[in-house]
Amino acid sequence: MKRLLLVDSNATQREQLGTALVRQGWHVVAVGDGNAALQQLQQQAFEAVISEIELGGDVDGLAICRRAEETHPDLPVILLNPSANLMLALAALRARAADCLVPPFDASALQSALTRVIADAKLQATVRKLRSPPANAPQSTDLLGRSPAITAVYDVLDRVGATPSSVLLTGESGTGKEVVARALAARSARKDGPFVAINCAAMPANLLESELFGHTKGAFTDARTNKTGLFVRANGGTLLLDEVGDMPIEIQPKLLRALQDRRVRPVGGETEIPFDARIIAATNRDLEAAVAARTFREDLYFRLAVITIDLPPLRTRGDDVLLLAQHFVLQFAAQAQKAVKGLSPQAAQKLASYTWPGNVRELRNCIERAVALTRFDHVTAADLPERVRKHKTHYQLLPSEDPKDLVTMDEIEKRYILRVLKAVGGSRTEAARILGLDRKTLYRKLERYGVASGATPP
Repeated sequence: MKRLLLVDSNATQREQLGTALVRQGWHVVAVGDGNAALQQLQQQAFEAVISEIELGGDVDGLAICRRAEETHPDLPVILLNPSANLMLALAALRARAADCLVPPFDASALQSALTRVIADAKLQATVRKLRSPPANAPQSTDLLGRSPAITAVYDVLDRVGATPSSVLLTGESGTGKEVVARALAARSARKDGPFVAINCAAMPANLLESELFGHTKGAFTDARTNKTGLFVRANGGTLLLDEVGDMPIEIQPKLLRALQDRRVRPVGGETEIPFDARIIAATNRDLEAAVAARTFREDLYFRLAVITIDLPPLRTRGDDVLLLAQHFVLQFAAQAQKAVKGLSPQAAQKLASYTWPGNVRELRNCIERAVALTRFDHVTAADLPERVRKHKTHYQLLPSEDPKDLVTMDEIEKRYILRVLKAVGGSRTEAARILGLDRKTLYRKLERYGVASGATPP
């Protein structure tokens, strides 16, 4: 049974309030003065405290609140202000009271307040417990976490970091693929070598070829000097091919040959140049679907995906959202030279319930904005973007109970499959895993629904 400490100097009020709380399922320990309340806090564990502010004697409700903050930081204290004194209400807030209520109020209102402050206290406790990442976590805020999904990534990093094998990083945009690539480079025997990255989707085929392999003077109109390509510049280190799933199809055979031979020929050149760099590729696309659609070479896929690390979306990482948010708060507060210490319970609740389609990148931007806007020493819900504050999760598959609106089982299956596919950002592999289908079966169903390969449902 839930235990609650009730502190009220008026015996009649104490008995009435205690009886109402017992009816609501609480085990109530009721005392009449502040000293007795402090003694009970030393002897027993409680889920909440309700106390008058003005108790008489040398220990009032404010003192109880401050003592609870020092010795039981996860214990919410509700203070009662029978005189409706504004100065006392402000003092209660400064003493870190979870709430300040003005009697009279009914039992249901008090129960609602208790439910809210206990939930808020649990969120705050979660934030505090999550502040220390696992020992093997990469030294980057963007990849902190304790969830099973992210600790599995840490484990793979430890096992493959020192190997020279090519690695393919998959996952939605914003999940931290470049962070993982740098963590792999830092764990390898090439950690003192260069780390070179290129976005394969950011330039047309002819420029991408020149960037990767280099060119000789006069190879094309603007080639006024020789240029060393990124493969050679990454010699002795790591080359990250970001957004490799968007690489033009005409470049893919040349990339495959370079990976097989470990040599490149500059555009316009006749001599091949050897290179010694570890190759890491990253993509937010489903490359297996791209192979099936013939927009990505199968032999190149297997050459890149010697080891595959799939980065989980933030919405699947549970309390990692609050851990990351807390770290971002401290980081941006230090940069802005503001005394912002953490998250209010209401802000934490909003952050924890949002689905984060932009993943860690979106969370980072959200917290940077909140720290810049907040006027308090904690980020409040009002400081968060409107999309986070007003987010609601909708799970309804059927529009109504009206018989004319009801649909077939096939239609329900279609709606659910498309909703899962949208939730995972269009990843056929992840959707198939969640749905318990093999990929070929899922591809056939999506083709029947008219969803093009690589597309995300609207």
